[in-house]
Amino acid sequence: MAEVDSQATLDDIVFAHRNKAYGAYDLRKSYPKAVTRALIIGGILFTLGVLTPTILTALAPEEKQVSMVEVDLMKIPPPPIDPNEPPPPPPPPVEVPKVNTVKFLPPEVKPDEEVPEETPPPAVEELKEAVAAEKTVIGDPNADEVIAAPEATAAPTKVEKAVEAAPKEDQIFTVVEQQPEFSGGMAALGQYLQKNLRYPAAAQRANISGRVFVSFVVNTDGSIQDVQVLKGLGFGTDEEAKRVVQAMPRWRPGKQSGRPVRVKFNLPINFTLE
Repeated sequence: MAEVDSQATLDDIVFAHRNKAYGAYDLRKSYPKAVTRALIIGGILFTLGVLTPTILTALAPEEKQVSMVEVDLMKIPPPPIDPNEPPPPPPPPVEVPKVNTVKFLPPEVKPDEEVPEETPPPAVEELKEAVAAEKTVIGDPNADEVIAAPEATAAPTKVEKAVEAAPKEDQIFTVVEQQPEFSGGMAALGQYLQKNLRYPAAAQRANISGRVFVSFVVNTDGSIQDVQVLKGLGFGTDEEAKRVVQAMPRWRPGKQSGRPVRVKFNLPINFTLE
């Protein structure tokens, strides 16, 4: 029996008395080195893959953060006034056309010696094209406003009330004596919006919140017309605000000189994520 070398490897024993130039012997002999080399290369690539985001973040330049600051316009001080700067000139007077008036004074009790010569009252035909006043004035028959004649002999304690012309039916006011109002007041309006307003899904996913400003006209019968979005947020909030306003019940119409008129109203609608 042949003696076995104590330092011989498994490959030497397997390939003893055989042709070692055969490829299998060379592969078995170089296999441990190939495995070790593959493990080292794989470990290096894995480490680089894990550390790459950290390295890129460290090498990237810092981005400047933009912060939004809410400014209260009511607290901004007015600009300084230059005492050497002359004041602006007053606006030129606007001459308003006067309508035809006919002298017709109300009866007043006086002593006989102070009673002037009797003047007959104006005829009905004259009052169709003129307005009763303290003196007769020839004005513009197409004028829309009535200007009260200046007092010449009236006592200082008397106050004459000017006659106001009725507003046109299609005229839209922005400021009136009595503003239009939602039935039940602003508290009822808030309850209506809270009950009927639906938060759009797109705005929820994008985390959008804020105010949508809507403009509309309240007609003389309280109906809503000409709904427009003045400033919106997008993501479906503008369309939802417009839909809720168009579906509102009738308002109490605004009034000017005691008459219902059409009034343009601006309404902010809040979209808040809870």
